[in-house]
Amino acid sequence: MAAKKEQQLLTGPISGHAYNSDLSQLVVSDTSSTFYIYKKDAKGTFTKDKELKKHIERVKSVDWAPRTNRIVTCSGDRNAYVWNLDLESGEWKPTLVLLRIDRAATFVRWSPAEDRFAVGSGARILSICYYEEEPDWWVSKHIKKPIRSTILCIDWHPNNYLLAVGSCDFKCRVFSSALKELEDKPTTSGWMPKLSKFATLLAEFDTSEGWVHGVKFSPSGDKLAWVSHDSSVNVVEMGRQEKVFRCLVSTLPLTTVLFLSESALVCAGHDNIPSLYNLVGEEVVFGARLDVSKKKEVGGMSAMARFKQLDKTGDKEDDSKLNTTHQNAIVELRATRIQDGKVKQFSSAGQDGKVVMWDVDVLAASIGGLKI
Repeated sequence: MAAKKEQQLLTGPISGHAYNSDLSQLVVSDTSSTFYIYKKDAKGTFTKDKELKKHIERVKSVDWAPRTNRIVTCSGDRNAYVWNLDLESGEWKPTLVLLRIDRAATFVRWSPAEDRFAVGSGARILSICYYEEEPDWWVSKHIKKPIRSTILCIDWHPNNYLLAVGSCDFKCRVFSSALKELEDKPTTSGWMPKLSKFATLLAEFDTSEGWVHGVKFSPSGDKLAWVSHDSSVNVVEMGRQEKVFRCLVSTLPLTTVLFLSESALVCAGHDNIPSLYNLVGEEVVFGARLDVSKKKEVGGMSAMARFKQLDKTGDKEDDSKLNTTHQNAIVELRATRIQDGKVKQFSSAGQDGKVVMWDVDVLAASIGGLKI
């Protein structure tokens, strides 16, 4: 098996992507008000199956709940929709979510139990949305304070009641989202030493030098990582929140982060390459660049021979292509296969319109000294 499998889905940037439960379908959003569902064919290639449009502004984020098979989208039109598949017609039907915000919705994620989802916005509001059966619609409760700027990223804790939020006010925060409307019964933990009501601020971390672009809990939920615009990777442990492990990297700013295990995480962003970082003691240590591309082989060919070849084929030598799989910034990482609490496969989506599937075990075998 190859270490990576890439596919060019769009000619423009991808803003978000998500898979169904068996990875046979993929939902992708771009810079328009339309989003797309792709189906995997017999050769393992995704082909466009449906184009769905209900929003009137750019779709900023998408997510697919694998068990309940529901898609949620949010957009610059200040709305979110939950899409359900009609089994008789085979069509996806949208249901409006009452967000009650006056700025663009920027990010959306289903909770692990898939009974609610969170929507971030430019209105400095985090909307926790849940379904009400009697009126047959999705309603929201707001978390406002102390968020002071646009929310850029969200991640749910595995317990379904806590979530981490990154925003443009240089802060990463952890909130309680337990809803009495859903009869939630959360338990205490290092993140929540005592039972706290909805919207309680449980932790706040200051990056001080950059917007928080990506945030992620570890598989156990005991660690929290975030990446910010100052090209830093930050990790904090549940029981030692006063100590933030920070690694300043020499690359362009990172935009997304994903834990592969409790001690390894992969980050990506404007340098177009997913990179591995390891937690060693109280340090975040760079491991390796996971995109090992082969350089163009031009050695052994004289200038005259190269000129004759170009003259014969009628092509110009293209030096504009980068020596990386992604040709533009990576905007999102998704775990696609998890085994024994470790991510064995993940995908990346970029502003070059590509989606790339990465096999962790093959990468570990092909890169010398790689520890995951």
